[in-house]
Amino acid sequence: MYYIGVDLGGSSIKAGLVTEQGNIVMKGQKQTKVKEGSEVVIRDMASLIEELLEESELDGREVGGIGVGIPGAAREDGLVYFATNIFWTNVPLGSQLKGMTNKSVHVANDATMAAVAEYTLGITKGSANSLFITLGTGVGGGVIINHQVYSGSHGIGTELGHMVVGKNPDYDCTCGNNGCWETFASGTAMKNHARRLLEQGHESILPDLAKGDPEGINIRNLFDGFRQKDEVCIQVVNRMTRYLASGIANLINIFDPEVIALGGGISASADCFLEDLKALVAQRIYVKSMNVTRIEISQLGNDAGIIGAAMYAKTMESNSPSP
Repeated sequence: MYYIGVDLGGSSIKAGLVTEQGNIVMKGQKQTKVKEGSEVVIRDMASLIEELLEESELDGREVGGIGVGIPGAAREDGLVYFATNIFWTNVPLGSQLKGMTNKSVHVANDATMAAVAEYTLGITKGSANSLFITLGTGVGGGVIINHQVYSGSHGIGTELGHMVVGKNPDYDCTCGNNGCWETFASGTAMKNHARRLLEQGHESILPDLAKGDPEGINIRNLFDGFRQKDEVCIQVVNRMTRYLASGIANLINIFDPEVIALGGGISASADCFLEDLKALVAQRIYVKSMNVTRIEISQLGNDAGIIGAAMYAKTMESNSPSP
């Protein structure tokens, strides 16, 4: 049996045909036509799935179901409550895609899907209790408890990036609250902090790295500057690390996981902060004599969304009652 995994992002729809063991047989992608609305995006998703099946020459009966990871929150039946970066609110993704493909569809947050992927094949494989934290434009999270995906009673749990960890004097979170974890520990937070330091007159090589455009500063620039011992970049990376440690310590105190996996664009530069992060977390956890949670870098990279979505579909299908 095979499963289809779909990773829906703001710029692209990625999909893959995946074996029961979590191996991608083939994959493809299309542009996410956000401005044309949800119906166009869902039709493109269905078209991409159809192309994969045609290319594979598989009998449709050999595909057990479809999993879709979304950048937002969804109900068990596939109703997307909200997905802010693609401007969706109350979109019936599950029922519409099922109608187009004649396959069962299972929808969850994209970080949850990445957590499933790491649990299946990656760094958290086999761990009864683990967390996946994605560090990118925002901060997302996926939670595995007792070998089961946890997303709350209504599908809106594990929004780890919206845990409040302090007062942010510079800006509110996109969710409307102030002090959310992602306003301190995300790539967006790092870039905003760097720009503020430059506006205050701090000398830095960042303008040169960004080719004279402060708005063009990216995460790579910040970590490259850190490696070159630029003071602004050091301040930015150290601040991110402190707040990342505070949030992770909170999560360890709540969940007591065996492993926490870090993914997303920031994790690619873990050589700049991982050891400091571990030391800070050890200082902040409640039971300091039991610093037993491993903090690791995720292993599956860009394929995690596809693999996790497919494996999520497999799990949901196996848990479904027989007709």
